[in-house]
Amino acid sequence: MTEPTLLHDDTLKALVEAILYVSPEPVTLDMLVKALKPEARERVKVALEGLVEEYARNEHGIQIRPVAGGWKFSSKAEHHEILRDFVKSLKPPIRLTKPSLEVLAVIAYRQPITVPEINDVRGVDCGGVIHTLLERKLIVTAGRKNVVGRPILYRTSRDFLVHFGLKDLGEMPSLREFEEMARQALGSELLPPDELPSGAETAVLQAQHTPPAGGDEASGHPIKSGTELADDEPEGGSGPEAGDGASGEGGESTPPASDEA
Repeated sequence: MTEPTLLHDDTLKALVEAILYVSPEPVTLDMLVKALKPEARERVKVALEGLVEEYARNEHGIQIRPVAGGWKFSSKAEHHEILRDFVKSLKPPIRLTKPSLEVLAVIAYRQPITVPEINDVRGVDCGGVIHTLLERKLIVTAGRKNVVGRPILYRTSRDFLVHFGLKDLGEMPSLREFEEMARQALGSELLPPDELPSGAETAVLQAQHTPPAGGDEASGHPIKSGTELADDEPEGGSGPEAGDGASGEGGESTPPASDEA
């Protein structure tokens, strides 16, 4: 039987560091050994101890400290005052409802797209949700479609890319990957992939066979880890274009106050 190939010491150390970084909970030695199956427990322990010692040095602003029987990255106590002021200066986390996420998915994979087209995909009036996404700066206007009524086109914004951690629209994931990203960004209350509303799922699946219409870096954007799930909000009737669903392609009559969300 072939012996498993052991990792180089530097590689093992890097993997232990990455596991500690991505884990929201303290990581125990047993968890590390289980994740790094071919590696001996003693080697994993040595790698962990080396990282703890390395991050304890003054040149690092973070440390690896013991928490509840495991290990976790944290900032150092001597920097807390400055860090507290910095955190207070950050924007509050974005809160999205499930309808907002579904509409955002349709826009992301079918952009640029009009409100009537979004309504057709989802089967409900999405004017209010569009207004919310504009306020959250996750979408922006992208001119008008050259059809009767010249309805406003919408696309994702730079903030969308920032929130989802995407370099550009070319990195848009598959439907299942998008749902997992959204779950991490918005919390565990989101519907599992096999329970996504059929309208959003259809839009995403169709879009996977069609390259994004707006391919520049500024035109598409993802959802990030600081985003929170809000209580459900009305999907129609509250936005500036709430009547688009009933009026067809020509139903949009009043554009938003600004083209920038």
